[in-house]
Amino acid sequence: MNKNKIVHVVAHSHWDHEWYFTIEDSNILLIRNLDYLLDVLETKESFTSYSFDGQMSVIERYLDIRPQNKARVEKLIQDRKLFVGPWYTQTDSLLVKTEAVIRNLLYGYKMGEAFGHSMSIGYSPDIFGQHAYLPAIYKSFNMAHSIFQRGVYNDQVKTDLHFNWTSPDNQSIPTNNIFFGYGPGKFLSSEKNYVETRLLPILDKLAAMNTHTDVLLLPAGGDQVLVRKDFPEIIEELNAMNLGYTFVLSDYETFMKDAWANNPFPNEISGELLACQKSRIHNTCRSERYDIKRLNYIVENKIVNILEPLAIIAKDAGLEYPQPWLDIIWKKLFDSHAHNGIGASNSDDANHDIVVRLTSALRMTDDLINLLKKQIAKAISNDSENENIAVLFHTNPIVAQNVAKLVVFTAEKTFKMTANGEEVPFSVVHQEELDGGRKIIVTANGEKEVAVPSYYRTEVFLQNKEIPALGYTTVQIKPTDAAMNYLATTATSQIENDNISVQFDDGKINLLNKKTQNHIKNLIQFENVADAGDSFDFSPLADDETIYITSTNLQTVEKSDLYSKMTLKHTATIPKDLDARIAKNRTEAFEILTEIELIDGEEFARIRHKIDNHIKDHRVRALIKTNVEKPQFSYADQGYSLMKRSVTNPYLNNWREDGFVEAPVPIYPLENIVAVSESQKTVALLVGGMKEYEVLPASAEIALTLFRSNGLLGKDDLMWRPGRASGINNKAVPTPDGQMLEEMVFEYAVYMQDKALNARDLFAQSNAFEGHIATYQLQSLNTFEERLERFEIDYPVQQLPAHTSLFEIDNPNIFMSTCKQAWDGEGTIIRLFNPTENDEKVRLTTSLSDSSWLVSLAERKNRQNRRRIHSHSAKRLRYNFTRRKINCVQN
Repeated sequence: MNKNKIVHVVAHSHWDHEWYFTIEDSNILLIRNLDYLLDVLETKESFTSYSFDGQMSVIERYLDIRPQNKARVEKLIQDRKLFVGPWYTQTDSLLVKTEAVIRNLLYGYKMGEAFGHSMSIGYSPDIFGQHAYLPAIYKSFNMAHSIFQRGVYNDQVKTDLHFNWTSPDNQSIPTNNIFFGYGPGKFLSSEKNYVETRLLPILDKLAAMNTHTDVLLLPAGGDQVLVRKDFPEIIEELNAMNLGYTFVLSDYETFMKDAWANNPFPNEISGELLACQKSRIHNTCRSERYDIKRLNYIVENKIVNILEPLAIIAKDAGLEYPQPWLDIIWKKLFDSHAHNGIGASNSDDANHDIVVRLTSALRMTDDLINLLKKQIAKAISNDSENENIAVLFHTNPIVAQNVAKLVVFTAEKTFKMTANGEEVPFSVVHQEELDGGRKIIVTANGEKEVAVPSYYRTEVFLQNKEIPALGYTTVQIKPTDAAMNYLATTATSQIENDNISVQFDDGKINLLNKKTQNHIKNLIQFENVADAGDSFDFSPLADDETIYITSTNLQTVEKSDLYSKMTLKHTATIPKDLDARIAKNRTEAFEILTEIELIDGEEFARIRHKIDNHIKDHRVRALIKTNVEKPQFSYADQGYSLMKRSVTNPYLNNWREDGFVEAPVPIYPLENIVAVSESQKTVALLVGGMKEYEVLPASAEIALTLFRSNGLLGKDDLMWRPGRASGINNKAVPTPDGQMLEEMVFEYAVYMQDKALNARDLFAQSNAFEGHIATYQLQSLNTFEERLERFEIDYPVQQLPAHTSLFEIDNPNIFMSTCKQAWDGEGTIIRLFNPTENDEKVRLTTSLSDSSWLVSLAERKNRQNRRRIHSHSAKRLRYNFTRRKINCVQN
């Protein structure tokens, strides 16, 4: 290697949407910042390029206020002076649904391309850990390289900051680790003291860590920084000093092309990257502000699992696909997914705004679902000339025999349901008589109040023999004198279905797999400890006493033919806040209400905890007992497969001596699944919105963090995070809302098998737990059950059949993660994945199209692996595959 190294100085700004400041603060500053940047880039020829954080959302915000500057922005992007994209916002890749990561890139990439260029770098300078599938995702968006800061161990990059990063499906992308973060050149100067004491030591360290190249990267920016107008002159002055380094004002694309040109970098790194040695990962921010995590989970699942595929069903029926509304909804999510945002390491004002955005997105999602269901149901009713119907919509590409939940309004107390002339069994779980109220009639003598008869609202579980793949079926509702099957309270202490039995015995919950007679005794207890940390990180309290909440009382047991529920209450007396913890003073009653549900046909037990929290500065975890003896590994889903993780971390013993900036505790994120397994046993949790777990090998328990509460943004010298507070190192911002003094609901399921780990089974069970069935009764008795029921709407489609199926696959090892309209509006995108280790073949049966193409995640036709069935079609079906190979045949 040459002594004279080439240093690519990349001028940039990292733009946080919100943090200890609000999004309004950020946007006001953004306009001034970009006004100035455009002037500098247009008037100073020597300032060759500037990178604006890889986020298209900031450009969109700027042009909302400065629409007259669009042509200026476009020209700078096309001339490669201003680099934007590929993200919409820099998402936290481990706290959101993988599909949301893909959509974030889709919006950012397409918007960047529309302006003339989207940066071809998978650029994630500040997110808290790297998703295992990012290499494959980046490549499917035509990105040539990846650059990130956080997640690698020093010994992984000690001689090469360049490496090939490989995803679980063996997709590899050339990558650079910005070891000193994105700001080592922020205050770049030619002043002697700066050069000798700061710049040269950094460059010498970078040179030592780049043994296979003479090309070095010096990111020169920071949070919300203004462009340094004098950078070109400073670079000239540095070059005149003959420091052994040649400096060039550059961009990330040019740097990576130069560094990787004819340089064989032998280092390879695989999978997810969660190391916290050089850069903080903030592992436990994943349990901060649980309310935000759960709300985001609900919205994401409703969009991806219900709204979008339902909209495809509606579009095929002749209704409008609500793409403009979906754009608004997705962008509300993306604004909330930035790394500080969804991590909730923000001021209370910023977190309040996130809740408002997510709530708005949820309302809009529910509105659109309601609208589409009603329009379809009305057309079905017209065709059958029967107004007393309910429609069951199914958004999975396999025929279902699931029990579906339905709300029915009737004038009569008792009714029956039929499909295809056969009676459909159902169980009533709740029924109430509602006052019909009064309606106003306008007469010649003035307004007249008329009493409306009372009616019944009934919640049922419906056992439908077959619900079509990606389609719907219809049932008729008719009055009857026959008795209905009601949920009834019993004096027993056990509930069961064909697969599972749950028994409460001697103060303990015991779970039995009836088919294998495998059982787990004392299934659930709770752990309560102090949280002496801040909103970035949980921190233990020195000499704290762990409180195990084991005292349990059985409240009720209710049973029906298709559904049963056991309700229990756990109680304890615990300290009220951190001061009381230190004094070991337990004075406050703490209760956890637990509901365990079994639904006919399901192979898992649904569990719901309800907590009305009034305690400060603490963490609560559910400890789920497994029958796997001393588990060595856990398995949690991330995208399209399971991550295998050690339950211990070998770096933990000497982390302080080794200079870790955080304790590498084996606490991990999850998307929906966490499991432990041995040769003939597997126990898994199917999780609905909680994002953090730890496996305790000594007790063979999965510790699922329900929530933690604390009241500060920023705190120095935490037990697991020594030194300065994260982010703001000179001020602790009070965040009383972070104490979570509110009612919370936590939902998950326990699934166990007498066999070794099987990824297909776990993804199938998780798919069932998430839910892919939406129901709707066409009725006029109640106008408040769904959001838009009270208002008149039009019915563009007059008639539809009572049953339909649009898309079906024949291989149970294959799963669909997305069904939506293509970006260009031409056709439907189907995304399939194979979580197993084997190549699989699948046959597609569809009426959506008579032509189909393989496409990239960027929704471009894959010319190397395209499969086109017919060349001429008004409809087009596009699909892409992730994870292992899938061979496809279409009927």
